[in-house]
Amino acid sequence: MPPPPPPPLPLLLLASLAAVAAGPGCPLGRGRAGECHGPSAADSATCVDPQLRTCSDVAYNHTAFPTLLGLRSREAVESSSEYILLSVLHHLLEGQCNPDLRLLGCAVLAPRCGDGRVHRPCRHVCEDLREACQPAFDAIDMAWPYFLDCGSYFASVEEGCHDPLEKLRGGLDAEEVLPSGLPPTFVHFTHHSYAQMVRVLRRTAARCAHIAKTYSIGRSFNGKELLVIEFSARPGQHELMEPEVKLIGNIHGNEVAGREMLIYLAQYLCSEYLLGSPRIQRLLNTTRIHLLPSMNPDGYEVAAAEGAGYNGWTSGRQNAQNLDLNRNFPDLTSEYYRLEASGSIRSSRIPIPQHYWWGKVAPETKAIIKWMRTTPFVLSASLHGGDLVVSYPFDLSKHSQEEKFSPTPDEKMFKLLARAYADVHPMMMDRSENRCGGNFLKRGSIINGADWYSFTGGMSDFNYLHSNCFEITVELGCVKFPPEEALYTIWQHNKEPLLNFVEMVHRGIKGVVMDKFGKPVKNARILVKGIRHDITTAPDGDYWRLLPPGSHIVIAQAPGYSKVIKKVTIPARMKRAGRVDFILQPLGTGPKKFLLGPRRSGSAVRDPLGGASPYGEPQEPGQEPLGARRQPSAGGSKPWWWSYFTSISQHKPRWLLKY
Repeated sequence: MPPPPPPPLPLLLLASLAAVAAGPGCPLGRGRAGECHGPSAADSATCVDPQLRTCSDVAYNHTAFPTLLGLRSREAVESSSEYILLSVLHHLLEGQCNPDLRLLGCAVLAPRCGDGRVHRPCRHVCEDLREACQPAFDAIDMAWPYFLDCGSYFASVEEGCHDPLEKLRGGLDAEEVLPSGLPPTFVHFTHHSYAQMVRVLRRTAARCAHIAKTYSIGRSFNGKELLVIEFSARPGQHELMEPEVKLIGNIHGNEVAGREMLIYLAQYLCSEYLLGSPRIQRLLNTTRIHLLPSMNPDGYEVAAAEGAGYNGWTSGRQNAQNLDLNRNFPDLTSEYYRLEASGSIRSSRIPIPQHYWWGKVAPETKAIIKWMRTTPFVLSASLHGGDLVVSYPFDLSKHSQEEKFSPTPDEKMFKLLARAYADVHPMMMDRSENRCGGNFLKRGSIINGADWYSFTGGMSDFNYLHSNCFEITVELGCVKFPPEEALYTIWQHNKEPLLNFVEMVHRGIKGVVMDKFGKPVKNARILVKGIRHDITTAPDGDYWRLLPPGSHIVIAQAPGYSKVIKKVTIPARMKRAGRVDFILQPLGTGPKKFLLGPRRSGSAVRDPLGGASPYGEPQEPGQEPLGARRQPSAGGSKPWWWSYFTSISQHKPRWLLKY
C-alpha cells in the first residue's frame, strides 16, 4: 500500500512561505545546482541593521551586504530560496534541530558585522550540527543545504569566527545568585521558569560533578532543550549490572507538580550524598538515575503565562504542535492484543509499525523513543496531575467498547511497583473518601490504567511493549498547577515515595549472559515460565528482570546457543536483586531451536535520528526506522515537500534534491 499523501502544511507555514516568496531572484545568478553565488563579503564592510523577520533573534544587531552568498540587499535575501527554506525548516523537520539550524543559516544569509568587518560563523558549530541533524534531513529525503556546507562559508576559531548559537546558550549559562547567607544546599520551593530550571540543574550537577551530569536528549518543537540530570557513581556511562531508572515530569505542560518534584529531587540527592546520607550514597553508588523534569517545556510556558490558580484544565496540556504527548506514542497495545489472540506472542520488543511514522510525531516523542533505545532502562515513572492515584499498564482496554481491567503479563510486579509509591504517600493512605483521590481509597490508591479510563498512544504501554522498561503513572494531586505555597507540602508527601519507588529497581534478579569463552551475549532473551513477557540483555550481556517474591523458572537463550534453565527463589523481604548468571553453549551442526518472540529478520539498520536501533536489534521487515517520515514515491518522482517550494517561488531549489 503506498503511503498516504502528505498533509497540507499548517497555515502558519503557508503564510511564512508567502511572506518571503515575492521579489526578484538571486541578483548575481545561480550555479547549475540552483545555488545563489557571487563575490564573498569583503573583509571591510559597512554594518547595517539586517531587519530580517526569520533572523530577528540572532545574537548580533548588524550585518553587511553583499552577504556571504553574494546577496546585495535585504530584499534579495528575503526573496531567495535559501531564506524561504530557513523560514519553513522548523515545520519540515517537525521541530528537530530548531532553532539551531535556522540561526546557523541566518549567520550565512545575514552574517555578523562588527568593527567594520564581517565575522563568519564557526566551522566547528556547523560540523556539530550537521552530525546531529543530517538524519532529520535523510528522514524527509532532503539533501543537506549547500549554503550550510561547513567547508565553504564558515571559519575557524583562529580566524576569528563567531558562534551563532551563543545567544541560545548564553541566557542559560548565566549563574543565578542565591540570596546572601543561604547555604549551597538550600532548596527554593518555588515554580521554576525554563531558564531557572536549567540553571538549577546545571548548578546541581556542578556541585556534585563526581556523581552527576546534565545532558540533552533533544529539543522541543519550539527549540527548548529536553534537559536531563543523571546521578551515578560514574556519570555518563553504563556500568555492568547497574540498573537504570528514569523519572519524567511535565509530559502535559499544565501538570507542573511533577516538574518541580524532580527539580527538588535532584537538589536533594546531591545534598544528601555530600552530607554522607548512607541511604542516598548506597542508592547512587548502585543505581543510575535519570531525571527529566520537563518533557513538554513549550506547553509549560503556555500554562505558566496564566499562572497558578488561574490555569484552565487544558491550557498548555499539549505541546506547541497541539499534540497530547501521552497519546503520541506508537500504539503497540492493540498489536499485542491481536497477537495474543492468535497465541503467537511473548510480549517483548514489539516493533513500531511503519504507518506510525506517516502521522504527526512530535520531536519530544521522538526524543523519548531514541533515549529508550540507547539506554537500557529497567524502571520508570511518569509524573502527572489532576488526581491522586498510581496507575499501571495496560492503559488501553482489551475490550474496545468499555473501560475494563486489562492486565499485563507482569500484573503482580506492576502492583508491587505501584504500591511501593502509594503505600508510603501520606495522602494516598488517608482514609477519608472526601479527599482528593478518595474514590480510589478502596483500591489502595492504585489502579490498572484501562480500568480507570482507556486510551491509545500512551508512554507507559509503549515502554513495556517496546523495551525492557516497566513504567507507572503517578497522579500527584487534584490541582494541576498548584500555588507556590503548596509546593513544600507536596514535596514532603512525595519525597519518600519517589525514593522508595526508585529502590524497587533492585527487586528480582540480575546477571550476565555469556558464552563458554566469557564473551557477553547481547540481545539474549530472558524468559520466565508463566509470565509471557521477555526481556533482552544489554550490549555488555547484562540484564535485570523485575520479579515478585516466589519461585520462578528462568530461561536464557539466544540464536545459535542451547538454552539454559534455572530455578530461582526470591524471598519476600529480599531488597537486593539476586545474581543469576547464564553460560550458553553453542549448538551443534543440527537445527537451531529457540523459542520465538515477535518475528524479526534483517540486519541492524542505521537510525535516522542517530545511532542504531535498540542494541543493534534487527527491524521488522517493512518497518521504517526511527524518525522516518514520508518517503518519495517510486519512479524517481520528487519528494512530498518539493511542490511547496515550486508553487510559491520562481527559483526551484534543486540543491535540496538528492537525485
